[in-house]
Amino acid sequence: MPELPEVETIRRGLEPLILKKKIVRVDVDTQTRKAFQGDEKDVVDTIVVGLRRRGKALLIDLSNGITMMIHLRMTGQLIWRGIDERDNFAAGHPSKNFMAELPNSQTRVSFVFEEGALYFNDQRKFGFVKVLSTEKVEEEKFIRELAKEPWEMTTKELFERCQRHAKAPIKAVLLDQKVIAGLGNIYADESLFYASVHPAKKAGELTEEQVALILEGARSVMMESIDSGGSTMATYVKPDGSTGSYLENFAKVFRREGRDCVRCGETILKTRVAGRGTHYCPKCQKKPGGDKC
Repeated sequence: MPELPEVETIRRGLEPLILKKKIVRVDVDTQTRKAFQGDEKDVVDTIVVGLRRRGKALLIDLSNGITMMIHLRMTGQLIWRGIDERDNFAAGHPSKNFMAELPNSQTRVSFVFEEGALYFNDQRKFGFVKVLSTEKVEEEKFIRELAKEPWEMTTKELFERCQRHAKAPIKAVLLDQKVIAGLGNIYADESLFYASVHPAKKAGELTEEQVALILEGARSVMMESIDSGGSTMATYVKPDGSTGSYLENFAKVFRREGRDCVRCGETILKTRVAGRGTHYCPKCQKKPGGDKC
């Protein structure tokens, strides 16, 4: 599933390609109607006036006061095919669709523009496009329940939330989108390494200084990822055809199990915390007493 930096990478990649362009037709796969929630007529003959992001959701604002909320879920893809093939853009779950003829059997929705087409593909059919009134986007349950993102949140706010979930491991707290929005598995691991905090440490045992470092780490690693084009190298393709390079260039612990810690030289380990594969350095991130990890 794409994390916040990947969705922001998609937003930045699509913006110059579809902004101020007119949608002339919407084709929805009749076998997967739930992929498009709303009336196609609300989208046809409108112009894209803005692209935003809330958490992991992409929001495309239209000229008639309608917004399309897009969530890729596990296997969703957004593929732009322009008149000039140099403008082609692909992002989402890796497959031959990035280079294949479109639409195809995995295409759930096609947005035909005057100057190209945007295809929403989804192999497992968990993703969706939802049509909303722009003025009611913030009232949508998915959006309404999102907490602040790392850039918006203060140390005091995150510390107070940790105290409310005092008995939960900090890794689980960071993954809760109602506590802090946008942190997924990759960035939770990287933020905790940045702060030298073990993923299984109880949230209520953290000092305010440790919480400040976790928040600082979240901002830092996520911005590095956005600047490099997203973390999932095999999945996210930038407008120029190159792929995101965050894991290759910046990740310190995620998917580095068995390799040396860049900070101390100890071997990076992988375990499970909060039901998720978790990476950490046993020396830099001391194991809390009594926790089996």
